[in-house]
Amino acid sequence: MSGILYIMKEQVVLLPKAQKMLSEMGENLKLARLRRKLSSTQVAERAGISRATLWQIEKGTSTVSLGAYYQVLFVLGLDKDILKLGGDDVLGRKLQDAGLLVKERAPKKPKI
Repeated sequence: MSGILYIMKEQVVLLPKAQKMLSEMGENLKLARLRRKLSSTQVAERAGISRATLWQIEKGTSTVSLGAYYQVLFVLGLDKDILKLGGDDVLGRKLQDAGLLVKERAPKKPKI
């Protein structure tokens, strides 16, 4: 290896449902770009990414960084949408409520 450091990028394996959702998100971003009549070159330049990376985002590739996805959202004026992720955590609140302890009542006083 003669002093050269090689970094292996770990491949993330997604379940089919997760991959479908990423693909749908990529398609939504592409449609948003087209509605704004922006070329892929314009969006890529403004986002500070390559056209190839934008193409991967629009395909829903899982190896693209979240930062790159965010930059595209920002360029399209959709960056606030990222705050919706996990914002309405219905399941989490139900789990939390189920784990809360119910206070025990004081023992009843004996009747005299």
